[in-house]
Amino acid sequence: MIRITSITVAGCLALAFALAQPGHSAQDTDNKLGVVQCANLIYANNRSSVCYADQFLAQAAKDTNTKTSGKFTAIRAEAVELFEYPFAVMTGEGSFVLTEAQRENLKSYLTRGGFLVASAGCSSPEWAASFKREIKAIFPALEMKRLEMSHEIFHTVYDIKVLTAKGNTTPYLNGLEIDGKIVVVFTEDGLNDTANAGPNCCCCGGNEIRNARLVNVNLLAYALTH
Repeated sequence: MIRITSITVAGCLALAFALAQPGHSAQDTDNKLGVVQCANLIYANNRSSVCYADQFLAQAAKDTNTKTSGKFTAIRAEAVELFEYPFAVMTGEGSFVLTEAQRENLKSYLTRGGFLVASAGCSSPEWAASFKREIKAIFPALEMKRLEMSHEIFHTVYDIKVLTAKGNTTPYLNGLEIDGKIVVVFTEDGLNDTANAGPNCCCCGGNEIRNARLVNVNLLAYALTH
């Protein structure tokens, strides 16, 4: 395990607040200052990302200097409040279609410092296809690319040499890069860690990534330091 000694959390949050649209007044600013808040997106027609375990937030706080909220906050994909959260997750099953307002807000969020982890719940091929279609609609000139295991995302806090999965196929992550920084990480297999996501969540036979918690800690560290 690699231990990082410093993450500029306060600076990252200051940037997130500055990116909020004019006239927005953040709630509980004093309580949030210096604490990483992570968003769990509500998207499409009230689709929610409920089955994504948040234990990696506590592990990140334990193994780095990062202060985290410890829990996700449900945020609508079209809401201005999204800009207060430097890190967001999005998951689900089945097909979906984003609204135009959600596409525009996510485009602004990702081009102005935000970071999104998109994970197909239960390795849902319909959800994965929908996400790939939507991200292409948002960024038609960009392409997601497979992240090799040598990429720094796999070596920020933990030195992850291989991704392991429940099924027989080898999982991998895709990344979308803007100005030299990965801003979207997407997996068709799943980083949900559903065994720890709540009593009503299960992987249902999908090819979920087993070392998802360590990967998610690394993704959070990458998002906060780039």
